[in-house]
Amino acid sequence: MTITATSADGTPIRATDQGQGPPILIVHPGSSDASSWAEVAARLAYRFRVVRIHRRLYAADRPPPGHSMATEVDDVLAIAKVLDGPLVLVGHSSGAVVALESALTAPALFAGMLLYEPPVAVDRPLGGAALRRARAALDAGRPGRAMAIHLREIVEAPRLSGWRKLRPYAAAQISDDEAMEALGVGLDRYAGLDVPTCLLRGERSPANLRRRSEALAAVLPRLLPGQVLRQQGHAAHLTAPIEVAWAIEDLADAVSRRIG
Repeated sequence: MTITATSADGTPIRATDQGQGPPILIVHPGSSDASSWAEVAARLAYRFRVVRIHRRLYAADRPPPGHSMATEVDDVLAIAKVLDGPLVLVGHSSGAVVALESALTAPALFAGMLLYEPPVAVDRPLGGAALRRARAALDAGRPGRAMAIHLREIVEAPRLSGWRKLRPYAAAQISDDEAMEALGVGLDRYAGLDVPTCLLRGERSPANLRRRSEALAAVLPRLLPGQVLRQQGHAAHLTAPIEVAWAIEDLADAVSRRIG
């Protein structure tokens, strides 16, 4: 089932809706779409109403003009407001940054939050010179080069196998990176976040993502016990959906008195 809400700028935002029970809203990562979390959602739907937002940045052939983090937040809040909340918010990678900013904007909508390796800018810009070179490559008609820079120098992925299949997402991914970089450097903005939060990470994920999660953990005032997925990396929603679903269930149970 698909539900639709109207964002602040009048744009209709779609989301896939399945299951019944307390609501869980999932914000998918970059270089993908809501279908990437289908297996996790299916394993949660026996107990929960699981809603996967279709981020407008990745829902069209090309990024919409004027994309910003504020637009992403407006879209998430539009979907959240049509659900019976407060709800559990789940974000993965850049989707986890969107989730953080959404909870910061409207904390009363969310009973709890699970963040899977958000690439927050701790002490230096997210992309810096590398992001500028990725943008130049994209503008020069070299999406493969732009995506390679994103993976090698921004994500700092140790291996680049299979990266070519991500080329169609290059324009959206670079816009995604730029929206996150525009938030600035430092995590003080999250020090007053009044939402119980669990951090999830993969044992084999890039080291820079681990460091970012550790820095975020140090400032969140309502941090719940985190989880490390053994033998998994940054894509455990695909390679270990059962374990990811269990982590989300654990969070939902921990905040069960607050969810609808």
